[in-house]
Amino acid sequence: MSENKDVLIRMNNISKVFLTEEVETHALAQVHLEIMRGEFVAISGPSGCGKSTLLSILGLLDSSTEGSYLLNDKPVAELTLSERARIRNREIGFIFQSFNLIGDLTVYENVELPLTYRRMPAAERKEKVQQALDRVGMAHRMKHYPSQLSGGQQQRVAVARALAGDPLILLADEPTGNLDSKNGQAVMELLQELHDGGATICMVTHDERYTEEAQRKIELFDGRIIGEEDHQQEAETDVA
Repeated sequence: MSENKDVLIRMNNISKVFLTEEVETHALAQVHLEIMRGEFVAISGPSGCGKSTLLSILGLLDSSTEGSYLLNDKPVAELTLSERARIRNREIGFIFQSFNLIGDLTVYENVELPLTYRRMPAAERKEKVQQALDRVGMAHRMKHYPSQLSGGQQQRVAVARALAGDPLILLADEPTGNLDSKNGQAVMELLQELHDGGATICMVTHDERYTEEAQRKIELFDGRIIGEEDHQQEAETDVA
């Protein structure tokens, strides 16, 4: 594995086994993965191949059964529960398929909530929320409630919430899964804009159309990485 200081995520020999009623389910097996700062990576594969399990481990929502995981040069296995929670809040931005917005909070309040948990001063929160909503084109809807928005608009708000805390990495779990093709493409264009602006993104998707837009595609099958395509390298080769 590389020792490059630009490596943000380094996973080595990651395995995950679920035990239920004496049945072992091997969700991940010997996964080796590196994600560089500023990279846009898509993880693809059929339903049940381990994509969401891998993303949960990446986002410190779950732990591996075996293997080592370094996030920003920190060994994840050595973190306490409170340290994991702090890193999830400050260093990882989550974008979910189902948006996960709180219905009785306005757009502004939904984006502000994770910053409130940090005990961030009100003036700083206001500035960061405004900036995040501006970036996703939703500042004009900040007083609306989720029920007053389309699915595509709700996902933009969810992206703003993930962005507001200036995370090290954005983890997107099927971010277009609940959207029609037009809104799905709009969200992908937004992610591409964020990546062009320097964001590190790791996206799980089963939609092959969208994996082509990432710099690198990693293919999972039965919990193992079975293939990898470097689209940036291919593009450079085509230009040459």
